[in-house]
Amino acid sequence: MYEKKQYDKPPENLIFGRNAVSELLKSGKDIDKILIQKGQREGSITTIAATAIKNGIPVIDVEKQKLDRLCAGGVHQGVAAYASAAEYAELDDIFRAAEEKGEQPFFAIADGIEDPHNLGALLRCCECAGVHGLIIPKRHSATLGAAAAKASAGALSYVPVVKVPNLSACIKELKSRGVWCYAAEADGQSIYDAPLDRAAAFVFGSEGDGVSRIVKENCDYTVSIPMFGKINSLNVSCAAAVILSYAAKVKNSL
Repeated sequence: MYEKKQYDKPPENLIFGRNAVSELLKSGKDIDKILIQKGQREGSITTIAATAIKNGIPVIDVEKQKLDRLCAGGVHQGVAAYASAAEYAELDDIFRAAEEKGEQPFFAIADGIEDPHNLGALLRCCECAGVHGLIIPKRHSATLGAAAAKASAGALSYVPVVKVPNLSACIKELKSRGVWCYAAEADGQSIYDAPLDRAAAFVFGSEGDGVSRIVKENCDYTVSIPMFGKINSLNVSCAAAVILSYAAKVKNSL
């Protein structure tokens, strides 16, 4: 009978065991997701799951065999967590990155993008367009786990990611530091007609909800991509590729 291969050792960013995962949650460090053995939501695991959900961390029920394989025979007690695959930067870091290149700040902001594959694809777009940094919210966002890292195709190594408690407050700070903010939404003016000859940050929302109302209201402009086909929208990474690439063209022609 075919038997799935055991892992030689657990993934480097996998933390397992009830106490270890509980302490990881208490530490405030970034967690990609938590795996819980099916049928084990009791005792301290109930508390772990509730705390994770409260903090916007995905909680996934899996079979015991999967946890056994991931933990390479270690005692997981029915729970494991994937910590983030990379460290986060600060706002000053991405401003410094622009300054060191002698360029106007050029940022992207992810508003409510909870799918790690979409976040990784957005990172890839950022890197290809020469964006100095990506900003994400502390809650309601995918984190820099293995899935996002893989989808970024290596871009995670080159694009600093800043995690902030409140996107609206962050946008206000960006504006106070001379950065113009653009919400990418279907009802905006054409990106090809928008004034882009300045320090800029582009906000991309989730495919389901788009840019949130309060974030959009705090932006200076709302921009969109003209559609000429029968389908009236692009997924977030495709839209980001168009908008960021065009903004990069304008900036590099100044």
